[in-house]
Amino acid sequence: MKAEELKKRKTPRLQNFDYNSVGAYFITICTQNRRCMLSQIVGTGVLDCPQVKLTRYGEIAEKYIKQLNDFYDNISVDSYVIMPNHIHIMLLIRENGQSRTPVPTKANSVFSRFLSTFKRFCNKEYGENIWQSRSNDHIIRDRRDYQEHLRYIYENPMRWKFDELYVEERTI
Repeated sequence: MKAEELKKRKTPRLQNFDYNSVGAYFITICTQNRRCMLSQIVGTGVLDCPQVKLTRYGEIAEKYIKQLNDFYDNISVDSYVIMPNHIHIMLLIRENGQSRTPVPTKANSVFSRFLSTFKRFCNKEYGENIWQSRSNDHIIRDRRDYQEHLRYIYENPMRWKFDELYVEERTI
């Protein structure tokens, strides 16, 4: 991508919002080119409840999702699901979530550091970068919004074939 194209790209982040703010964030992290390499959805028959079967890549991602709770005293992963080509995470930032940098920016927010650390740790163990450079986020607005997104995480394996990120699974 050319430098001038990068300058024209719109930021996916909400303008004038402090991503160090206390609250809940629904995050979607996708693999490059939506490659199905993190898991497989198995047991999708009429009476079977679909299950997520993690690949080696998915097991590594899960390990770092769980470990990141220990690395940050001001954030926690409330819920997550590792789909074949993406991960949904409900991230909570608690009271002391303010950045230790003098002037908080989107780039050095707790939110951004969490994503950067997660991707860096995974990629180091993978030996390659498997993630899209950007992620999608949704700022949780109230209890109803929170419950809807938790339900979405829980039900995502059941709706995999109808998901907008669905591609025919060809795990590596």
